[in-house]
Amino acid sequence: MTLRDSIHHRLERKRGPSVSSWDSKARSDDESWSETVVDCGWGRLIFGQTFNDAGRLANCLQAEKSGRRDVALYLRDPHVVLSYAPQDLFLDPSHTFRLWFERYQYTQRRPKGFVVRLLTSHMDAEAAHRLYAARKMVPPDPDFIFGQRASRTLNYWVAEDLNDGSILGVVCGIDHVEAFHDYELGASLWALCVDSQAPYPGIGEMLVRQVAEFYQARGRAFLDLSVMHDNRGAIRLYEKLGFERVPVFAVKNKNAYNEPLFIGRQPETNLNPYAAIIVNEARRRGIGIEVVDAQAGYFALSLGGRRIVCRESLSELTTAVAMSRCDDKAITQRLLGRAGLRVPEQCRYEALDQAEAFMTQHKRVVVKPARGEQGAGISVDIRSVVELERAIRAAERICETVILEQFCPGADLRIIVIDFRVVAAAIRRPAHVVGNGQNTVNELIQIQSRRRRAATGGESSIPMDGETERCVRQAGYKMEDIPPEGETLIVRKTANLHTGGTIHDCTAELSPTLADAARRAARELDIPVTGLDFLVPDVAGDEYVIIEANERPGLANHEPQPTAQRFVDLLFPQTVSRV
Repeated sequence: MTLRDSIHHRLERKRGPSVSSWDSKARSDDESWSETVVDCGWGRLIFGQTFNDAGRLANCLQAEKSGRRDVALYLRDPHVVLSYAPQDLFLDPSHTFRLWFERYQYTQRRPKGFVVRLLTSHMDAEAAHRLYAARKMVPPDPDFIFGQRASRTLNYWVAEDLNDGSILGVVCGIDHVEAFHDYELGASLWALCVDSQAPYPGIGEMLVRQVAEFYQARGRAFLDLSVMHDNRGAIRLYEKLGFERVPVFAVKNKNAYNEPLFIGRQPETNLNPYAAIIVNEARRRGIGIEVVDAQAGYFALSLGGRRIVCRESLSELTTAVAMSRCDDKAITQRLLGRAGLRVPEQCRYEALDQAEAFMTQHKRVVVKPARGEQGAGISVDIRSVVELERAIRAAERICETVILEQFCPGADLRIIVIDFRVVAAAIRRPAHVVGNGQNTVNELIQIQSRRRRAATGGESSIPMDGETERCVRQAGYKMEDIPPEGETLIVRKTANLHTGGTIHDCTAELSPTLADAARRAARELDIPVTGLDFLVPDVAGDEYVIIEANERPGLANHEPQPTAQRFVDLLFPQTVSRV
């Protein structure tokens, strides 16, 4: 008889075939098993099978602390628990999946570029906290996470980048035997989180495998996890690893964090991430929401007698004059240059010989349309006449006026200024792929694009166009070549999110000089909300050039900085929290 058959045989003899219920007679022999609750930092995991009384379980769940997200799982009669507090509790629309360890299939494939290990330091805990916050999950306090490093019940693992030591993913697991002497010999996986901009594939899979193999080595029989019913990517991964759905249900509290799960589909559901982050903050404050055109990101916010129409972060508070100054890159450059701010040398394209002369003077140039957004039509680091002519044609397809600009090396820095105050700063890195010794450049780009689309709600992917091919050729490769394992290949020179770039918060490191330049630029353009693009050798230094100002910057890419909060503060100052 297999281990699983033995367990099922025992369960069926004691209390029938239910997977998730708990035998009260068996539990009564040891009262330490009763009413088990495990604090996970993000909230409490309430083991429903250890409660004899549904009313007491409902009361326990209602005792959730502010800012937490408790979960009651393995409920014998979830409908009865809900009946005790239907105004406060709801049935979570998640599936429970189970991996029986006797069926688990090991893999010979090892992580490439990263390692999965137990969390061991306070720095690990702080990095895990930042990851959870960035992915909009309830972040456990770093001291709590660090404090579990010697726990037998709750364990944390992290995925560490072997290149720079950064933490790319985190997961926690709970040993049910250690928690309440679970005679089913279970364990469960919680709070799996992977950096959406991690450069390597397979991080989530390796974290799950690590948890499974750890508890299997402890002699546990299975590993459970809970996943939202519509998270198709995660479900595909779990099914690939051998997880099966089981009839286990969870109940949660009706709190602000869980609101999207129990209020039904709202009109703003179809808004893109840049509009949704603002709408969600407005809803939290009790501000009325009207979706004007979800496809284009238009919505109206109303409170009292005040109504403001926005298109993402562009609102009626931005004048048409200010918008036009930012819309035309040549005007932006002239205004900022006259104000004493540092900008690269620029000229309008008139003829090919004039463009060649400009390139001869500066050696390396940028070609871009005078008007445009999301990096469309921009070619960076042009060095030859052939590339120059091709780049001009690409820019003309976006706007008939084309600008030639001096190429300035440095990191691409985006600074968000709201109400003439710096709210966030982030380094933007151009799209790149990492060779694995197996896939071609073309295949690596397609794989990375799929990952970027999944991580950004479809907002980010690498275009398969002439500019990408040019950057690949400039790096010494062809699209059909197979880069060696570990080789990093830059496939775009612009760092825009929409062309596959990634964005990394650096607000805490921003120098006073750069912050002051950003504020001065916003004042000069007289624009209340803007994203200023700098090129800098060092975010903590004083050297810079400003290359663009954006009248509708994306606020959803700057977690954990409070960009949406400051935007709504600007629109409705009466709602600013005084706490």
